[in-house]
Amino acid sequence: MRVVLAEDSVLLREGLVWMLGSAGMEVVAAVSDAEELLRAVDEHGPDLVVTDVRMPPSHTDEGLRAALVLRHQRPGLAILVLSQYVEERYATQLLSTETSGIGYLLKDRVADVAEFLDALRRVASGGTALDPEVVAQLLLRRHSDPLDLLTRREYEVLALIAEGRSNAGIAEALVVSEGAVGKHINNIFTKLGLSGADKDHRRVLAVLRFLKV
Repeated sequence: MRVVLAEDSVLLREGLVWMLGSAGMEVVAAVSDAEELLRAVDEHGPDLVVTDVRMPPSHTDEGLRAALVLRHQRPGLAILVLSQYVEERYATQLLSTETSGIGYLLKDRVADVAEFLDALRRVASGGTALDPEVVAQLLLRRHSDPLDLLTRREYEVLALIAEGRSNAGIAEALVVSEGAVGKHINNIFTKLGLSGADKDHRRVLAVLRFLKV
């Protein structure tokens, strides 16, 4: 897997380069600002981009804006955004296009190396990796809708789907069988009005309705 990394903190950037290299990933460029990120992606055509939200010169949303540009220019490019805090507006902007191959994690998650690398691989393979705190914050702004029909357990299952968990991962997190997870997911699809005709996309559609993006 070829990765372009954008992070203005030298210490974190070098640590991530080492971590990814140790995991068998090739960091083809490690840059410190959004303009360099765009140039590096054009030059190297990576499989995955990992970028901070806030980078020079204003340290506001340069990294996120670069990610949005890249999603528009290269729809198949996997992107994982790192943020110091949950910034709902930025997460909503990123997820409003499509959830395939997208991740939004808090930087604290990097400390759990195994979990962080799993999220990277999931995003690179076209999946989704959303920080639980991001999911929780986005959840607070939803209004009354079909989601209110979900049971508490179905809601927990849908939240874990939004984080990018597989059925097996959900079963492990909730300490239930995969069969039980499958039944909950089918109930979720039914209550959200996602028919069998949408079979290939129902998980993505369910997540989009959950996050209201």
